[in-house]
Amino acid sequence: MLKSAQSKHSVDRETAETIAAQGLAFVAADPSRLQRFLTLTGITPAELKARIGTREVLVAALTFLAQDESALLTFAASQHVAPESIGAALARLDAPDAA
Repeated sequence: MLKSAQSKHSVDRETAETIAAQGLAFVAADPSRLQRFLTLTGITPAELKARIGTREVLVAALTFLAQDESALLTFAASQHVAPESIGAALARLDAPDAA
């Protein structure tokens, strides 16, 4: 799904970072969702605070949303973006040349 999303809904790096930051804020806004994110990623609250804008954390947030269809759809609707845009943003930020 991510490859087809990338080709149909390509986004530039700035847009991808914006979507990812919004995704991270969405995750952090719900205590149970945030706890699940921290548990699955192995990131501690202190690490999250220290690394909040890094590519790795942004990719982790998008990956988390991409793996939970319900959360992905809720996030996409709340931000008025196509659900496929999340996959395109993830593909852009997770690309080898995105560092």
